[in-house]
Amino acid sequence: MDVPLIVALVTFLTVMLASSAVFLYFNSREALQAWRRRANGPSGATESEAAPVGMAEVLKAQLQALLEWFGKFNQPSNVEKVRATRRLLINAGYRSGKSSVIFVGAKLLLAIVIVCLLAMIPAKVLGFPSASKLTFFYVLAAACGYYAPAYWLRRAIAVRKDKLQRAIPDALDLMVVCVEAGLGLDQAIGRVGEEVKRAHPELSDELNILALELRTGVSRQEALRNLAHRTDLEEVRNLVALLIQTDRFGTSIGQALRVHADSMRTTRRLKAEELAAKLPVKLLLPLIFFIFPSMFMVVIGPACIKMVRVLFPAMTGH
Repeated sequence: MDVPLIVALVTFLTVMLASSAVFLYFNSREALQAWRRRANGPSGATESEAAPVGMAEVLKAQLQALLEWFGKFNQPSNVEKVRATRRLLINAGYRSGKSSVIFVGAKLLLAIVIVCLLAMIPAKVLGFPSASKLTFFYVLAAACGYYAPAYWLRRAIAVRKDKLQRAIPDALDLMVVCVEAGLGLDQAIGRVGEEVKRAHPELSDELNILALELRTGVSRQEALRNLAHRTDLEEVRNLVALLIQTDRFGTSIGQALRVHADSMRTTRRLKAEELAAKLPVKLLLPLIFFIFPSMFMVVIGPACIKMVRVLFPAMTGH
């Protein structure tokens, strides 16, 4: 038999088995939920009828269950890798206990889906590749699908850090106003978290978690360190160190926050000036390869055409 035919047959059988496994898994879950509703009695049925679930939520729950099922087969054996993945997800804003399992399940599921989509492309479109090329295409597609969630996670962390970095100076100004108005640091954190909710939802979320930790009895130093751990920003670590030192030595919180806000504003202006100074260097390559050739064509092109029309007949003697 031909090798591409064998690969296509194996791919078809793999897709069929995976689809059957998914169908049986969801079918067993639905049967288990039905037995649970019967065991709960009429009260459980009344609650389920009182709170109908939309199709989007059902699909979301089924997708989450599928990702968790795939995540069980892709769990890293090293505990340090699990902790590192968990920390990256927290930095991206995903704090659910199942987020790490869903993430590793998404990597495996996306790799399988992309390989299956590649298998559906006719061999004629691919130019009838050989067995080695076809294997390379499958491996490349699986690798792209497997590492795409990791790239997305790094991008999400960078975007969230940028939003937090832009929001910190405004939150510091509001915190200075709250502290100088007579509020304590814990009350000021909760109030600022409520005030910046619409303009900066990411920072509001972090400050609300910090306020909840302080209300539940967590020490201020530990709660502030948890904030620095969740955000993983240098500006937040500096702010946390400032607040811990201020709380330890009993100095004025309002004055310390005002000085820190001024220094952050100065740092922000210096970063903007640095970006502005780098702009001419970044524009050099586009100017050389895209803008200057177009200008030369527009300016010198008509003169060159006229010269060719005048000189070429004279040189040929016509």
